[in-house]
Amino acid sequence: MHDIRFIRENPQAFDAALKRRGLPGSAAAILELDGKRRAAQTAAQERLARRNQASKEIGQRKAKKEDATDLMAEVARLKDEISAAESQERELGTELDGRLAVIPNLPAPECPDGPDETHNKEVRRWGEPPTFDFQPKDHADLGEALKLMDFERAARISGARFTVLSGGLARLHRALGQFMIDLHTGEFGYTEIDPPILVRDKTAYGTGNLPKFADDLFHTADGYWLIPTAEVALTNLVADEIVEETSLPRRYTALTACFRAEAGAAGKDTRGMLRQHQFYKVELVSIVHPDRSNDEHERMTAAAEEVLKRLKLPYRTIVLCTGDMGFASRKTYDIEVWLPGQNTYREISSCSNCGDFQARRMNARFRKAGEKGTQFLHTLNGSGLAVGRTLIAVIENYQQKDGSVRVPDAIKPYMGGVEVVTL
Repeated sequence: MHDIRFIRENPQAFDAALKRRGLPGSAAAILELDGKRRAAQTAAQERLARRNQASKEIGQRKAKKEDATDLMAEVARLKDEISAAESQERELGTELDGRLAVIPNLPAPECPDGPDETHNKEVRRWGEPPTFDFQPKDHADLGEALKLMDFERAARISGARFTVLSGGLARLHRALGQFMIDLHTGEFGYTEIDPPILVRDKTAYGTGNLPKFADDLFHTADGYWLIPTAEVALTNLVADEIVEETSLPRRYTALTACFRAEAGAAGKDTRGMLRQHQFYKVELVSIVHPDRSNDEHERMTAAAEEVLKRLKLPYRTIVLCTGDMGFASRKTYDIEVWLPGQNTYREISSCSNCGDFQARRMNARFRKAGEKGTQFLHTLNGSGLAVGRTLIAVIENYQQKDGSVRVPDAIKPYMGGVEVVTL
């Protein structure tokens, strides 16, 4: 959500920021609507003041036994006018909030400009892609050959974009998630949370998933939304709260199932388990003081990168351009892991600084010690990591000529002595 006062005071800057995202300016239409709402508010206040004054005058006349019929008629008329003005103010306020709710966050000044992913900028890379003395396969071929990854049965059970994992791959998948959670809680100070995966409208609205992305979510018959990521639940832990500055930063992590109704464009990445309607992800969320959010963004991204370093998986980190950023983000780093089966880097984590955008939608604030006033918090979120995509990367980077998959050293303690996943 955007600060209407900022738009009033900086309409040209607001439109310029939207233009960087490839969107038309909205300040004029917003300010016209805001002006009508404020006029209705002023009209209601002026009539209320006059009604109070007239009511006082009625009392004075009656005390003198003077006729007050005209004033009583005026009070009755003012009552109706106040009601009408207040109703108009509410309607205009709802319309204004609706317009603001679908406008994305404004990009940070340092974000590269560009219309799409071709303008993203690489900031660093780590590790060298492995070399093989055989033609490397992709994860789907390897998993099916091992008879531990079944797309056909998954399709019979649930349809497209689902996978059944079994045996060693199911255990490796579970081990990766546990390793990530242990790393983030043990070394990076995140508090593990086991949140609900069904949330209300207001909760999904708070993180920016509603109303704009309703078609991307799964919705139950009784009004719940299945979370597309634990970010939704974790960020809302501070919704409608005023927290003390001394409690910041708050860092949360969770390993949950995630659900996305529109898992990519039709025909794109339909093979394998790269894009699924149901997947597991370790989420990182930080709730911080506004002055600390930029530093926290770098810290969070480093925590996500460390997972790949421990697994010895080559990756690169890019900063997204203004045309490729997510709706709620003011700056985003994507981490892309090397996949030998595709001979390219693919996204495995996205770490975003949302500034106060989500906090305004959630009404999440903090108070400095000894002060009465409050400020909006800053929120950040990132994948630490997507577990299924990490499994894909492990399968492809650790594959052997006979089709088996070596277990990374960092995961061996979670595998009960298993060092190679094979038939």
